Amino acid sequence: MAFPWRVVAAISLISTYFITSRRPPWSISQLLSTFVATWILQSFFVGIWNVFLYPFYFSPLRHLPGPTGGSWINGQFKEVREKPTGIPMREWVTNIPNDGLIRYRFLFNTERLLVTGPKALADLLVARSYDFQKPSNVRFGLSRLLGVGILLAEGDEHKFQRRNLLPAFAFRHVKELYPSFWQKGRECVQAMTSSIIADAQNETSVADPEKAKKTGVLDVSVWASRVTLDIIGASGLGRDFGAIQDPENELNQTYRSVFKVSRQGQILSLLALFIPEWVLSKLPLQRNTNVYAASRKIRSICRDLIREKKEKLARNELKERDILSVALESGGFTEENLVDQLMTFLAAGHETTATAMTWGVYMLAKNPEIQKRLRAEVREKLPPIDSDREVTSLDIDHMPYLNAVCNEILRYYSPVPLTIREAAVDTVLAGQKVPKGTMLVISPWATNFDKSMWGPDAHEFNPERWVPKGPDDKRAASGGATSNYAFMSFLHGPRSCIGLSFAKAEFACLLASWVGRFEFSLKNKEEEDERNVEIRGGITARPVRGMHVYTTIVDGW
Repeated sequence: MAFPWRVVAAISLISTYFITSRRPPWSISQLLSTFVATWILQSFFVGIWNVFLYPFYFSPLRHLPGPTGGSWINGQFKEVREKPTGIPMREWVTNIPNDGLIRYRFLFNTERLLVTGPKALADLLVARSYDFQKPSNVRFGLSRLLGVGILLAEGDEHKFQRRNLLPAFAFRHVKELYPSFWQKGRECVQAMTSSIIADAQNETSVADPEKAKKTGVLDVSVWASRVTLDIIGASGLGRDFGAIQDPENELNQTYRSVFKVSRQGQILSLLALFIPEWVLSKLPLQRNTNVYAASRKIRSICRDLIREKKEKLARNELKERDILSVALESGGFTEENLVDQLMTFLAAGHETTATAMTWGVYMLAKNPEIQKRLRAEVREKLPPIDSDREVTSLDIDHMPYLNAVCNEILRYYSPVPLTIREAAVDTVLAGQKVPKGTMLVISPWATNFDKSMWGPDAHEFNPERWVPKGPDDKRAASGGATSNYAFMSFLHGPRSCIGLSFAKAEFACLLASWVGRFEFSLKNKEEEDERNVEIRGGITARPVRGMHVYTTIVDGW
């Protein structure tokens, strides 16, 4: 197996002790020089083993199919770093015949397994899910912003947290939240409408003067972040943050600053492959300063929320069924762990849906006929945006095209393009032995486009695949895919997204409210070719420069 560098340091330290203890007296300088010499000597031989011998001649994974070419020392590292996250994996799944596992080489030829086929995914995510965990450097990096909540907990701790939080995401409870999702969508649409009218005199390229009066350029990614933050606050935590009404909302600005991909952040994530994260986190860098300031701010807000709820609970006045209320009533969480849970749901709960909304608007702008058909269904089935009539789960459930479009957007542009696991023990995937310490990659951006499961049109944006062709059409429920593991946007099994039904309901309500009132078209025609939309590595697949689109108020609704 590949030799860990921390073991090299430990052996060097032990060797230094035995060498110097045989020649007393010794000085600090002799001790340091001996340690450095033994470390360099061992590192040379270990480097030869790890980089050139083990991956090519001794690894039990060396016979697996993988991409050709690449660097003699860094494998496919350059390709992975230069292309948007998940795109190289999509290309490999398309072009490399495989039985569910593709091996590629990362920095210094470290091996990684791309898990693609249904059998391997079932083993990884369901049958042997607790044989795999998030790598320690990933967990430490995310925990600074998310706390060690359900997303980062492992083993028995994860089982405990999930069991105690599941009631908050029960099917019946989420159904009760649809009216509040729709209400927030209405509030956002009204605020966007006011913004467009206020800026109507700004220059646009809309030829029709009357249409120009009702058209503005909006960065829909910013509006999506504001509305989803308010939704997770109100429906998830019992607090309206007011981000829709206040573009300078402090909490929203905090998240925007830390989720923005920076050069320093990218360098630190790369160094974390070799240097412990706790060391990197102490470096006097602006990125570290921003993350720690954001963490303190968010944790302070979460503690205030918890204390308010605890006071209600003590007075027997806690009637809400939001995430925090359910967690408090379970009695299984300490205050600090509750803070971690809230940090997790605040960040993950709004960032992922905001990303889905951003790409949803983009795909509707690219496909005006789909947008037109969706608007017709929304206007036929739902009340006008200025109406006070409540929208329920029953209304949304009886909109087949809306649900088809939402499912296709989530397939085509999964908010999280890639996730990494590390084998915690020697284990097996689809009959292949996987050594402890092996890094494994699950990429929705690859699996969701796998032609072996989705058919020849897997790379096309086609909501029709989700529309039933008749009362007996069962394939539409899976989009026509041949496996449950073809759609990986929410993963599967014990580590699947606990908020799946919450997120899908929120997304459907928001998209319906937006498309009912607005017509979207691309500001930059070059962006009709998706390759011209720059996406840089990050937790979610957000466009680097936002998503600025012409947004026109459509009369009559």
